[in-house]
Amino acid sequence: MCLGIPAKVIQIDESDLGKVDYLGTRVKTNFALLENVKVGDWVIVHAGFAISKLNEEEARDTFSILKEMAENEALENKNKETKKQSKRYKK
Repeated sequence: MCLGIPAKVIQIDESDLGKVDYLGTRVKTNFALLENVKVGDWVIVHAGFAISKLNEEEARDTFSILKEMAENEALENKNKETKKQSKRYKK
């Protein structure tokens, strides 16, 4: 499964190559599949290619959803660990 995480364009040259920033991680990216990409734009990158553009509000919304998913998963894992420990103590 692939997960599209928004990335901000931080560098692009005339050959449609450049870099994006994924929350502090900079990744080489090919922008040839999109038109009119410029520094400051938000994009979704798959396999090294920017495959779609989105606006800053969509990027913020996506980050919010991803954060909520991560928090839910952490809570679920904590609950599973608590149940395991509870079973150990009952023996």
